[in-house]
Amino acid sequence: MAKFTRIEVAQTMAATGMVPLFYHADVEVGKQILKACYAGGARLMEFTNRGDFAHEVFGALNKYCLAELPEMILGVGSVTDAGTASLYLQLGANFVVTPVLREDIALVCNRKKVLWSPGCASLTEICRAEELGCEIVKLFPGDVYGPGFVKAIKGPQPWTSIMPTGGVSPTEENLAAWFSAGVTCVGMGSQLISSTILKTGDYALLEEQTRAALAIIKSIKKT
Repeated sequence: MAKFTRIEVAQTMAATGMVPLFYHADVEVGKQILKACYAGGARLMEFTNRGDFAHEVFGALNKYCLAELPEMILGVGSVTDAGTASLYLQLGANFVVTPVLREDIALVCNRKKVLWSPGCASLTEICRAEELGCEIVKLFPGDVYGPGFVKAIKGPQPWTSIMPTGGVSPTEENLAAWFSAGVTCVGMGSQLISSTILKTGDYALLEEQTRAALAIIKSIKKT
């Protein structure tokens, strides 16, 4: 069962402005990633559903968060069907992110009041997602559509909350473009948790970069 309500998750997404995302098959490496991002100020993390036995890794990492990182909200991404969503909900996923709009996943998550964020790429999909109870829509792939698309959507639908994933980097220029367009938060993967960091085990650098990215976002949102 999820530790955090969907309202708490949505509020934290809006407050911090960033959801780091990652996948690694090694539980111990995953723990170090979570610990570094947590120390850097992140309070949400998305574990992407990739690779064999990914759910077993997630279960171990979520137990670690419950024991050692009490404010960390761990969710799951790359979920493509209701059965997989149900599996992760049994393991305590606090939110579910999908690359596509799937109504069967909406039903599963809504039944247990867990926040779900579907990947949408048109105003029609966004409207349907909101009709199904979506709080924060994932714009995917973000690098294909860009900040201009977000600004255009916010014109007729100022109430829509958007989280782009893909094409987001921890630079002031990139983040300013997204947030000035009106995004609620951003999903950030390899641009933050890079392959170099994973290879070298430089988790101090990951902590530093997480803290810097969050500081940039906080500064931008104040202007």
